[in-house]
Amino acid sequence: MRSIAGLLCFILLGGTVEAQNSYQKIGQKALIDGDFKLAVVNLERAVVIDSNDVNTLYMLGYSYYHSANYKQAVSIFNRVISLKPGETTAYYYRGKARNIMATETKNMSNTEREKVLLAAIRDFSKAIQISAEDVKLYQNRAIAYRDYGILKGQKIPKLYDKTKAVDAFRSCISDFQKILDMNPARKDITAQLESAKDYLQNFK
Repeated sequence: MRSIAGLLCFILLGGTVEAQNSYQKIGQKALIDGDFKLAVVNLERAVVIDSNDVNTLYMLGYSYYHSANYKQAVSIFNRVISLKPGETTAYYYRGKARNIMATETKNMSNTEREKVLLAAIRDFSKAIQISAEDVKLYQNRAIAYRDYGILKGQKIPKLYDKTKAVDAFRSCISDFQKILDMNPARKDITAQLESAKDYLQNFK
């Protein structure tokens, strides 16, 4: 999660507090207080006033994400990225939202699930291109690769693809290993790495 201090830094970089409309100010305070539903209500109104304000859009996407409205979060982060293509955390949260949608949405078809997981992987990969030393990006991409590998490893007609499943788990393992190379003390990552290796063994 982006820290509140980091979030405020992002907000203030894009313009002065004086330039913010009143709905944005109320929404920003609600977000900082952790009241994401109230933040959404006010930030939606703020976006009506200024639909191209990156700060407002980012806060709205962030609030949608933390309100578990992942589809809307993706939509808003699409707009953030179109206005500010180098904003790493927009790719990060869009990727996380997509990954959650793909793994937790019950009425999603497997075809759509695959499409959304691949989009999540692309989001994390793009974020890594921008911020190559950010450990959480590798961790979340590894999880997305793992989830994709699990999906493609299901022996369901038109879904099962051993090659893609194996490739996904190998990529997952590579990302987890990258994290351990950066920080060998991460026991949580060691456990996830071993689990991914166990999955991979099932395909041999």
